[in-house]
Amino acid sequence: MAKKVEAPKVIAHSLFSDFDIELFKAGKHYRLYNHFGAHVISVKRKKGTYFSVWAPNAHSVSVIGNFNFWNKEEHPLFPRWDSSGIWEGFIPGITEGELYKYCIKAPDGRYLEKADPFAHYAELRPKTSSISWSLDYKWKDAKWMKNRHQANSLNAPFSVYEVHLSSWRRSPDHPEAYLSYDDIARDLVPYVQDLGFTHVEFMPVMEHPFDGSWGYQLTGYFAPTARFGDPQGFMRLVDALHQAGIGVILDWVPAHFPGDAHGLFEFDGTHLYEHADPRKGFHPDWKSYIFNLGRTEVRSIMISNAIFWLDQYHIDGLRVDAVASMLYLDYSRKEGEWVPNEFGGREHLENVSFLKEMNEAVYGNFPDVQTIAEESTSWPGVSRPTFAGGLGFGMKWMMGWMNDSLRYFERDPYYRQFHQNELTFSLVYAFTENFMLPLSHDEVVHGKKSMIYKMPGDDWQRFANLRLLYTWMFTHPGTKLLFQGCEFAQTSEWNHEKSLDWHLLDFAPHKGIQHIIRKLNELYKTYPALHAKNFEGTGFEWIDNSDHANSVIIYCRKGNQPNERMVIAMNLTPVPRQDYRIGLPHNGDWKEVLNSDDLAFGGTGQFSANINAEELPWQSQPYSALVNLPPLGAIVIV
Repeated sequence: MAKKVEAPKVIAHSLFSDFDIELFKAGKHYRLYNHFGAHVISVKRKKGTYFSVWAPNAHSVSVIGNFNFWNKEEHPLFPRWDSSGIWEGFIPGITEGELYKYCIKAPDGRYLEKADPFAHYAELRPKTSSISWSLDYKWKDAKWMKNRHQANSLNAPFSVYEVHLSSWRRSPDHPEAYLSYDDIARDLVPYVQDLGFTHVEFMPVMEHPFDGSWGYQLTGYFAPTARFGDPQGFMRLVDALHQAGIGVILDWVPAHFPGDAHGLFEFDGTHLYEHADPRKGFHPDWKSYIFNLGRTEVRSIMISNAIFWLDQYHIDGLRVDAVASMLYLDYSRKEGEWVPNEFGGREHLENVSFLKEMNEAVYGNFPDVQTIAEESTSWPGVSRPTFAGGLGFGMKWMMGWMNDSLRYFERDPYYRQFHQNELTFSLVYAFTENFMLPLSHDEVVHGKKSMIYKMPGDDWQRFANLRLLYTWMFTHPGTKLLFQGCEFAQTSEWNHEKSLDWHLLDFAPHKGIQHIIRKLNELYKTYPALHAKNFEGTGFEWIDNSDHANSVIIYCRKGNQPNERMVIAMNLTPVPRQDYRIGLPHNGDWKEVLNSDDLAFGGTGQFSANINAEELPWQSQPYSALVNLPPLGAIVIV
């Protein structure tokens, strides 16, 4: 009698075509998430999961999990024949929701237990296993997706509310517990709608082991964090924002990753994802490891990751973290701690090439989204097209504006007369890039003080100064970004371990700050003068920036039509300026559409009842009028 042959526990199967492999090895495959990872499929009428992982230097790879009692001998994967370094196989009977890892035998004989780099879902930290999971979801945001090119246009109002999901809001009954994605959607969507922001930006939502990294040290690049629920929960949050007409931007971290044992570091026992030379592969600031983006397979994986979030989660933009650290080989390094490029320079040529290719891939596949660079140096053309020699980003953070403006506003008003150029200097270079003005999380941590306590003077002056700063921000050329809590003058520095201090809204001054943010967003969206030429020099004109003695500046914002003119006059001292003459570009009646000293915002209520332009040339303008400039206040007139 013939001996019964037991069915194999792993069946040879592949989701890769020969063309897929060619693209992957060439660094040109941008949708690798359709092939790598764990995919629940049927093979020969048997339902199960196909697994595939890149580990070219491994001696063996097996799938381990609860289903085989974490036994590395039970389910070995097959190495592909084509020298791609891919191990793969189909395991019948394993479906959605299974815990798993890859057990990799390294060249030196070590056995490494690694989470799946392409996993869609992971265990809640401190556990580290991957979870097999499908991304099936029925989206309801068709209207937004069809029309989002208008909301994401470079000449549209673009006002971003930056959110850290762990600390935006927590349950008042259980302050140590996180809200779910659905709870956040319930509270965040109407809040952002009410304040008038056009977009939210989430600090990294990808899976990360350490809360204190704020999400910037990632181990699961293709998985939204399990802290708030499953992947469909995050989809519902994005969907709810879209249905409310709000765009979603994600922070994305292609520069570096942590050295956690289950993560990407020494993935197959060798320096697979990171540079082997610590002068290029280890980041001294963040004690993390730097992607080798000159390696074609790593390049394919990371560009696929950027595309993944836009494709599978309908994301509207990526804010790329730490771009400056990627551009320079000597970033945060002393002499002798870095290796020059092939031409002897400090430019990181592989990373420059990667960033250009990433932007080309993103805009080539999703022309209605935006990529935004957090880049703090004078690298030219960050937000210029690659065909013109630029890096290809849609926008760049204007760190110079942020630093100069905060330094100026932190000064006692008496001394501002000697430093007015700090405030006005940003207009010298404001149109060299597509700039976004950021007042981000980085400005309210690590002893930098909260936004309200950066301001000098007594409590009244602090709030007046903050209203003035925000008016300067929203009327200055460029798009806007404001971190959570800053919109109601959070008094303490941001703490990632607890909720914002929402009780402050019981107090009128804080409610006043929130109200002026609401009004500034309304103004920004309503008047083309403030957004139609976000990045064009023809959209801005100084009327007068020479009155240092009174610390007054006056400027005009312009739309595309001759009648789209707005004049902003700012009094940067606590001394009211009565009957102050300002130049105006046309005659007739002008009206205040915003006064930062309005009683509704917590001000003193000093305003100009009637503003009638006279045919009296002033400040290089053909007309002029007398106005009242409130103390530490700005007026916006049309």
